[in-house]
Amino acid sequence: MKKRIGIYPGTFDPITLGHMDIIERGAKLVDELIIGVTTNAAKSPMFSDDERIAMVKREVAGIGDGSIRVVGFDSLLVDFADEMGAGTVIRGIRGVTDFEYEYQLTGMNRQLNHDVETVFLMADISLQHIASRLVKEVAIYGGEISKFVTASVREDVIARVPKQRSV
Repeated sequence: MKKRIGIYPGTFDPITLGHMDIIERGAKLVDELIIGVTTNAAKSPMFSDDERIAMVKREVAGIGDGSIRVVGFDSLLVDFADEMGAGTVIRGIRGVTDFEYEYQLTGMNRQLNHDVETVFLMADISLQHIASRLVKEVAIYGGEISKFVTASVREDVIARVPKQRSV
């Protein structure tokens, strides 16, 4: 039987408890889950590609009994999926706005590669409000982010905030 490989793509800047929920649940749907950490300059990243990859690797260590890999990529998602041998893309949905965007993206990806299926996982109700962009904004203005990220990610963000303020 062919190994079921899935990809959960994102910028993960920073990785949040919402991302972790999708990772844990998504890992149960496939034999191997590849977390694709991608570049998106339009999102004004707080962390470099290498820092985000290292952060995600640290946060997912111990989840999925070795069935999770973290890989950076800077290409079309469907090309990355092909390269990784993945037939499934896993996407988290927080609400209607996410769905509209993901619906369009899925249609485009389907036109580019019919062999890659997209699976939507609804965010846990207690995590639907969490977005990396908002976590960074709260931290920059001195708010507490421990309800949205792990303790180690909180420390990473707090350590970075003074550098962001001086920009």
